[in-house]
Amino acid sequence: MTNCVRIMHIDLDAFFVSVEQVLNPGLRGKPVVVDGRPDRRGVVASASYEARAFGLHAGMPLITACRLCPQATFIEGSFSKYGDASQKFMAILADFSPFLEPVGLDEAYLDATGFESIYGSIYQMAVAIKQRIKDELELCASIGIASQKVVAKVASELSKPDGLLEVADGEARSFLAPLPIAKLPGIGSKGERILNSLGINTIGKLSTMPLATLKSHFGASGELLHRYANGIDDSIVKLPGAAKSISRETTFGKDTKDRSLLMATLRYLSERVGSDLRQRSKRTRCITLKLRYADFTTITRSHTLRQGSNTDQTIFDTGLQLLRKALSPEKRPVRLIGIGVSNLIEPGKQLDMLDSSTQRLEQLNKAIDHIRKKYGFTAIQTGRTRLLKDIFPPSGDGYTMHTPSLSQ
Repeated sequence: MTNCVRIMHIDLDAFFVSVEQVLNPGLRGKPVVVDGRPDRRGVVASASYEARAFGLHAGMPLITACRLCPQATFIEGSFSKYGDASQKFMAILADFSPFLEPVGLDEAYLDATGFESIYGSIYQMAVAIKQRIKDELELCASIGIASQKVVAKVASELSKPDGLLEVADGEARSFLAPLPIAKLPGIGSKGERILNSLGINTIGKLSTMPLATLKSHFGASGELLHRYANGIDDSIVKLPGAAKSISRETTFGKDTKDRSLLMATLRYLSERVGSDLRQRSKRTRCITLKLRYADFTTITRSHTLRQGSNTDQTIFDTGLQLLRKALSPEKRPVRLIGIGVSNLIEPGKQLDMLDSSTQRLEQLNKAIDHIRKKYGFTAIQTGRTRLLKDIFPPSGDGYTMHTPSLSQ
């Protein structure tokens, strides 16, 4: 007898805020917002459930959040803290099943098919996962269980906070039918408006729409929505593959034309990308600059290297060339700057026997990485990045830069 497929979607509740509350128990039970101060530009990355009671939610402008809940505590986010908690979270999940697909920092799919013989039932397995997360990380997780990934995700969302909901095999469509269409992954606010204009307000009604009608409004994705609404999802839990790119970006508190600030920020972001690149034992062949101007116009400019590199200097020098070219005809202030690397390759390469400078840079980066790992990222800096200490608040692992994605 074969086991029916059983997939879990595990999602940490109010993750960024919850990590802050573990580190500072005095924040528990209070309205808390991550990321940033309300007097600065930015959006809410995470809000405690106490803050959500006032209408706050992820993606809301910080200035709006402050108006709705002025008594909230606003905290600058720290990627290093959340990254550390995420690694521990994923390690716990991997102890229960090797078939793990992380989705961002705070959620993952787990294929639990066949594990009932170990834990008694898949439900009991989920209970054990929740308990370990609570005991070891002091965090709450919500879990949905179903035979399809999309249904498991909907179930975990409905069980929040700190919940557990299992949808029996064969009951996906009846489970989804009465739910509002906004609960179905893949339907954004625009899609919801279109469907409401067609008289569709539940997933059940969506499931009975003619496929041709859906395609006429949503194109190829209309077929996927139709399948999801009918509880059909054949996608499997995919083990994570190697990263195809690495990038860092930040949004300035105020739009700027200050080239010294732009170059200092670019240097810092280049060093973070270079560090990640070396940690993954990769080199890059393609470097990309990203700029967003005050009017939200966004551009990217890329350059392909003749030979793979993982040095901070190469990443920065290339990014700086792209920056100067992008700014030369422009007088508009810059809102966001970012640097990324792609076309990643293995570290082995044929070194130019006469190019000792590259070898010296690589040895220098190794030494700097060792110091930073021991004493913190800002323990050693270039003269250029010291400008940032008066602009961005320092943290235990570098500067806390303003970005709704907490990419720093």
